[in-house]
Amino acid sequence: MADHQYTLAELAELLEVTCVGDAEIVISGLATLASAGSGQLSFLANPKYQKALATTQAEAVIVAADMVDIGPANCLVSANPYLTYAKASQLFDQSSSTVAGIHPSAVISSSAAIDPSASIGPHVSIADNVVVGAATVIAAGCSIGKNTVLGEACLLHANVSLYHGVSLGDRVIIHSGAVIGSDGFGFAPSPDREKGGWVKIAQLGGVVVGDDVEIGAGCTIDRGALDNTRIGDRVILDNQVQIAHNVELGDNTAIAGCAAIAGSTQVGKNCTIAGGAGIVGHLTIADNVHITAFTLVTKSIAEAGAYSSGTPMQDSRSWRRSAVRFSQLDAMSKRLSDIEKKLD
Repeated sequence: MADHQYTLAELAELLEVTCVGDAEIVISGLATLASAGSGQLSFLANPKYQKALATTQAEAVIVAADMVDIGPANCLVSANPYLTYAKASQLFDQSSSTVAGIHPSAVISSSAAIDPSASIGPHVSIADNVVVGAATVIAAGCSIGKNTVLGEACLLHANVSLYHGVSLGDRVIIHSGAVIGSDGFGFAPSPDREKGGWVKIAQLGGVVVGDDVEIGAGCTIDRGALDNTRIGDRVILDNQVQIAHNVELGDNTAIAGCAAIAGSTQVGKNCTIAGGAGIVGHLTIADNVHITAFTLVTKSIAEAGAYSSGTPMQDSRSWRRSAVRFSQLDAMSKRLSDIEKKLD
């Protein structure tokens, strides 16, 4: 039997949508339109899957009002089916529950303050003066540096590393392998490079993370050189995102996998940065900016909107011809200028 079961009427009330059809049918899980069967709820958010709606075997579907007559008789009618699906997925989440307490193998400083409702897993290391808030879960193998503060209802998956002087707000989720508070890439070149090499600049700031932030697996967020690196409320970071020292991310900003932001750049609120994008240091990005995949941002962006760079994919033969033409552009520009002068 499924861990979570609801009648369609109960789901409609919980999700704040309209129930159409048999309100007493029991829903025990979610599935795609193509794979759903008896007792399962599906959804249509993308019109490209409309044909599947007519043939789905789902017990019920989440649809917009204009799709009610196409699919099964039992529906949850929503103005935003994808958002309703997101909320429904939380109701059916079967992640294992945790029990408050500290595992015997955890190593915890006597000066740490752990709320009694927190859960500390096996082989966790917690250093001096750490504060762990109510209902926070720290899974196996995590390392928490001294003077670090974790708010309430945070979740650190296995093997997360928080260096010293990191502050997490409430309801922060950090996935495995993330490193928060590592040293920023700060070095001063020695005049005699052969003997002196690079002189390390001690990174004396910290990292401050707001409320309701989610940080993906393998992300790295560097501590500030003097002031703090700051991550705003409701920021979401995909896997393997690099945030350098003293970067500031505004509230509600989302960054997709393998993007990187260099030091001291300020990114505004409600921005989206697509996968593989790079932003050089000491720039300012306005609110409501969308940066498309693999874009390299080399100057500040003062106005909201979408920004792109790079060249779209071509077959290799065409791309090689285009690459040759790129190298000829300067000479072609000079020739065109000369022709224009002669015509004038």
